[in-house]
Amino acid sequence: MSIKTHSSDGAQPRMPADEYKMDPAPDYMPRHPGVGKLDGKVAFITGGDSGIGRAVAVLFAREGAKVAIAYLREDCDAEETKRLVEEEGSEAILISGDLGQKDHAEDAIARTRDAFGQLDIVINNAAQQWLDEGATDLSEETLRRTMDSNVMAYFFVTQAALPHLSEGAVIVNTSSINAFKGNAGLVAYSTTRGASLAFSRSMAQTLAEKGIRVNTVAPGPVWTPFIPGTMPEDMLEDFGKDVPMGRPGQPWEIATAFLFFASSDGSYYSGQTLHPNGGVIVGG
Repeated sequence: MSIKTHSSDGAQPRMPADEYKMDPAPDYMPRHPGVGKLDGKVAFITGGDSGIGRAVAVLFAREGAKVAIAYLREDCDAEETKRLVEEEGSEAILISGDLGQKDHAEDAIARTRDAFGQLDIVINNAAQQWLDEGATDLSEETLRRTMDSNVMAYFFVTQAALPHLSEGAVIVNTSSINAFKGNAGLVAYSTTRGASLAFSRSMAQTLAEKGIRVNTVAPGPVWTPFIPGTMPEDMLEDFGKDVPMGRPGQPWEIATAFLFFASSDGSYYSGQTLHPNGGVIVGG
């Protein structure tokens, strides 16, 4: 993948970064016609403005779901995702704000229910990632910001959603390959992704008797705003080349795992993890 830049620096030193500034743009479009796998469903997707979240929103819309797109502050990306969902013939609402704040998570779920009258699928996907300067130099601010985004928000959204979820509802949480193999340069991020994995497995056991399934998707390297938001330009050219397939994944390739878990295709799966990671064997 050849990384071109719009300026002298292809990196975007902020998190979350912006998808509309990326060149090449991530590939988020579904590859197959919809067959109604999510007809009549309503999905709440965190980080739904860009990257994997955008790809999930568009794919779910193609399969018949209405979508609430929750995001932090990336209005331009979010408006484009809403347009894409509507192009698929579905409906979307946009909800901006910090889901690491419990009151906002509760408000976001309430707004989804008010707009669509129900809630069937929760996708906890939003996260932040920062390269570590070294374990001893991790600032308290960075640690708390990462934990709030990647762990606390998952708890708060799930807590707010549970009273509205009925038998047959689904929760899918995003983890990472780094939860399984670790990453010396992403200690804080990898720790939070381990937490989201344990959260999924524990909630799957808790909610099984209510008929609510909880699963995890653990991507490897994927070309999303995470990457220019995290890495300096000199690291971008080789991003993803160290996996067996020799390239980073694209968001559409990850979204299909979320659809599998969210639809009846995954009806006998709970507490499980799918690994779209370019061929890396983990946990074995």
